[in-house]
Amino acid sequence: MAALLAACLLHAGALATPVAGHERVGQGRLSWLGFDAYDAALWAPAGFRATEFARHAFTLELAYLRSFRGSDIAKRSIDEMRRAGEFSGTDADRWRAALERVLPDVRPGDRITGVHEPGRGARFLVNGRDAGAIEDPRFAALFFSIWLGPATSQPALRRALLSGAPP
Repeated sequence: MAALLAACLLHAGALATPVAGHERVGQGRLSWLGFDAYDAALWAPAGFRATEFARHAFTLELAYLRSFRGSDIAKRSIDEMRRAGEFSGTDADRWRAALERVLPDVRPGDRITGVHEPGRGARFLVNGRDAGAIEDPRFAALFFSIWLGPATSQPALRRALLSGAPP
């Protein structure tokens, strides 16, 4: 896992640049109400399966096309995580606070990279720099379900991200 993190820390290039040991699975753009929000790309090692994404190490990068406040990203993330599973208000508050610690305000061109660490949680990088981790496997599974889970609010983006993965 340390090699993956080191590769991610060095990774600050375009979405087409692969992460060491991972291949690009897919990419897509999130547009909402006619506005382009971000480009997303998913990388994973050989053997990655879409239906079992929470069991695999992978990297999801969002390259922002608009400005957003970090606190708004955190709030929206919690709202979207509820589609994937139920959790308590206490969990929601704890996870939102943790997200607010690792997710800054973003401007066009900024990149947030999430590294899924199976059984541990998620590590976040902002513009290639380590922003911190949320060490909670349940959080990580629900968080990455925003993009990769079957209950996502953006099924077209999910299909694009998983386009190169076997079911």
